[in-house]
Amino acid sequence: METINGILLKQMLESGMNLLSNKSGEIDALNVFPVPDGDTGTNMSLTFSAGVKEALNVQSDSVSDIMKVLSKGLLMGARGNSGVITSQIFRGIYQGIEGLDVINGAQLAKALVNGSRVAYRAVMRPVEGTILTVVREAADYTYAYAMDQDDVTCEEVMSKMLEESRASLERTPELLPVLAEVGVVDSGGSGLCTIFEGFLSAMYGDVIKPQANDAKSDKAGAAMESDEFGFCTEFIIRLSDVGARNFDENSMREELATIGNSIVCVRDDDIVKVHVHTLEPAKAVRMGRRHGTFVKLKAENMQEQHDNLIDDDAVNAAVKNAAPVQQERKKYAIITVAAGDGLKEMFRELRCDYVISGGQTMNPSTEDFVEAIGKVNAENIFLLPNNSNIIMAAQQAATVCEDENIHVIPSKSIPQGLCACIMFNPDVDFDTNVSEMNDAITTVKTGQVTYAIKDTTYEGMEIKAGQFMGILEKDIVVSVEDKIEAACRLADAMVDDESEIVTLIYGEGTSEEEAQRVAAHIEAMGSAEVEINNGGQPVYSFILSVE
Repeated sequence: METINGILLKQMLESGMNLLSNKSGEIDALNVFPVPDGDTGTNMSLTFSAGVKEALNVQSDSVSDIMKVLSKGLLMGARGNSGVITSQIFRGIYQGIEGLDVINGAQLAKALVNGSRVAYRAVMRPVEGTILTVVREAADYTYAYAMDQDDVTCEEVMSKMLEESRASLERTPELLPVLAEVGVVDSGGSGLCTIFEGFLSAMYGDVIKPQANDAKSDKAGAAMESDEFGFCTEFIIRLSDVGARNFDENSMREELATIGNSIVCVRDDDIVKVHVHTLEPAKAVRMGRRHGTFVKLKAENMQEQHDNLIDDDAVNAAVKNAAPVQQERKKYAIITVAAGDGLKEMFRELRCDYVISGGQTMNPSTEDFVEAIGKVNAENIFLLPNNSNIIMAAQQAATVCEDENIHVIPSKSIPQGLCACIMFNPDVDFDTNVSEMNDAITTVKTGQVTYAIKDTTYEGMEIKAGQFMGILEKDIVVSVEDKIEAACRLADAMVDDESEIVTLIYGEGTSEEEAQRVAAHIEAMGSAEVEINNGGQPVYSFILSVE
């Protein structure tokens, strides 16, 4: 193919989406740690699907128009670090071809380079040997190749991009020793190669079809914990010419505030996304209707948890039985991420306003955070990801909701999140809370016990499938057959003479009696006080926090 038009682009996107979904399990398995939490393939698949499904509904045949919608869809649907980086790659590609209805080979090559540059800028401390390396090396080599050719075709560019991506992927173990030791390549880079493979297949005339399997769906995403009632009303409007000239986000928010709360109003060029909790959804719809045409529209009864297309008569009849929505605006709100009923309750007891269901194996998307932000009616909002793979999605959500005063506390574990909550003080100013919460997450040691899903070697330690591993921060310190022994030996590595408090959180498949045995071992070590909690978390039999 000499050029790419809108029809071919949609075929490429569909093919890449399907192939990534088909291979998501294989990509998940490319996990450095033999822990049952590999989710890179799933995160990338859910991210890419979120954007592609939006793009396939675009009526225009302009490449620029389609990529613009794809970029927005990826931004909101991004899950995990790999998903966020993928969204930034395609954001950069869109910026490189913006305004073009059809693109040629040279334009495609240049756009791929811009995609790699934008992705690098999105990461504070880029790590080589990852998806970032794959896209950078492949894009740079491909661009050099394209500039050396006369009238290079898009097919030639994509073929070269896939070739160089695969070559770079094979080199990732040379840059990250941990990959070499475990004998795998980078999972994010593998996912990107898969997308490009799907693209090229479509260019050859073979659009990859989805396979019938048990692949995870969007339902694997995070659910919101909420006690609110009324109608969660959401709509996306495309501004009319008059609306585009006169629309003001602040005015719209103020108008919506007269009928509800939990308001989010975000504008991107001619598109406006609105979220509001109200007993009068029909009025909210009429407010939006004045500014343009609806692209998407729904009202969800938060008591019954189902979606209904807005119908004025039906809605107005239904709201008569709805309970009032809380109107009071708070000074502070905390949004956190956790899996397990016990853990969620622990966070709620520490003044968290909303808990997003998620964590390992179930990373919330950017949109999950945006929706959570819309649900809390507060002047200042703290986001606690509690997982290193969720931090970027939280940061991206904060960027999307730029009109809100949001700060991401970069908690990388449940214990760090709990410590941050303990240090939160509603009676001090915002900056003081930011400082103290950030300091808090550096004072706690985190340990976790889980089982190995495969045989491997980690820093010289032989690990067998089915063994229980004790993980201290990012390092596996013990791997044994017995769960209790693993927890006790992990505690030995964590607790010292200066330790004051040990919090022991047991999860699914672990009994209180087993937790008591571990606690007794810790208490026998010294003077540290041990607190036992039933977290109910999946994946990890025990989570240990030492302060």
